[in-house]
Amino acid sequence: MQITKQTIDQVELRGKRVILRVDFNVPLDDAAQITDDSRIRAAVPTINHVIDEGGSVILCSHLGRPQGVVCPALSLAPVAKRLGRLLGKEVTFAPDCAGAGVKNLASQLKPGDVLLLENLRFHPGEEANDPRFASDLASLGDVFINEAFGTAHRSHASTVGVTNFIKTSAAGYLMKREVESLEGAVENPARPLVAILGGAKVSGKIGVIENLGKKVDKVIIGGGMAFTFLKAMGCEIGRSLVEHDMLAFADGVRKHALERGVKFYLPVDCVVAAGLDPGAETKIVPVQEIPAGWHGLDIGPASVKLFSVAVHDAKTILWNGPMGLFERDAFARGTQAMAHAVADAYALTIVGGGSTALAVHRAGETENMSFISTGGGAALTLLEGGDLPGLAALPDR
Repeated sequence: MQITKQTIDQVELRGKRVILRVDFNVPLDDAAQITDDSRIRAAVPTINHVIDEGGSVILCSHLGRPQGVVCPALSLAPVAKRLGRLLGKEVTFAPDCAGAGVKNLASQLKPGDVLLLENLRFHPGEEANDPRFASDLASLGDVFINEAFGTAHRSHASTVGVTNFIKTSAAGYLMKREVESLEGAVENPARPLVAILGGAKVSGKIGVIENLGKKVDKVIIGGGMAFTFLKAMGCEIGRSLVEHDMLAFADGVRKHALERGVKFYLPVDCVVAAGLDPGAETKIVPVQEIPAGWHGLDIGPASVKLFSVAVHDAKTILWNGPMGLFERDAFARGTQAMAHAVADAYALTIVGGGSTALAVHRAGETENMSFISTGGGAALTLLEGGDLPGLAALPDR
């Protein structure tokens, strides 16, 4: 699968100021320290390419959801420091992303210089795709490169609007790799193709379930969404998460998959808790024996074994969504075990972004996956077969 959009290696960069839209939406702890810099590292090859080609770099990104107001806790200042260490050179940090001061900083850039703008979402014009804000952003440089796959499903000023006000636009290396990896795995996979779908709700993955259901050889369902499927089959699930308006849909998906010869896997046991408090009593039970009033919060060891065998002979594995409430240690074992099983499979392994990528990171298996997407929502959109506005706005080859 080849991307059809113009890419960075087709654009003249020498002597140009290159506006690079990146996704530096990294997790921070209470002390504003970066806890996972994977997204920053992912952009380094493209930044270095611009520098090597004789251009200067103007980086722009969002961080968190400040709702159009300045929020010091969501400043990109810590990112500038970390990026400087990764690049081995100084990264100038602009205290804003628009205005005369920023334009002055950009105009003084020399080839090889790197400037990081402050959080785009401190301005309401970013998420509103305001033409004036997009024009101000475009005026900072000569070339626009979209490297932010994680926001490509959003029609924002820095992903879509900016392309209307700048002469040259293209996709970056990471954007290209993301699209080709995800689309290629769905459209032309080595088989058997196994989809592992987890997370909280069926409703959040309707499009993915419907699209992949027509193309996969096996489907594994875990996480909170599994209980909607189990409820639809007549199981009593206690106080586990269930979407009552999705019961008929879930049952239909399972039956249609079986009719097409797709192997469909649901948990056979689970870790349940008497309550949602961290100190609540927990135990492992078959899915048919969840006690009334208890919550199912992870897959159990028998399910891990079943799912691990299911992926063992896979040639392509797509994984989107954790197997349980992995953020808590008591309910992380199922997701971690699946991370190990997927990593050990002799297959092309593609991990959807967001919480799944974080879970793989915590399991220590990041280096053992073929590809980990940097974008949760954007990855879902592609797996649904949908269009990405941030990609569509770029010119064709």
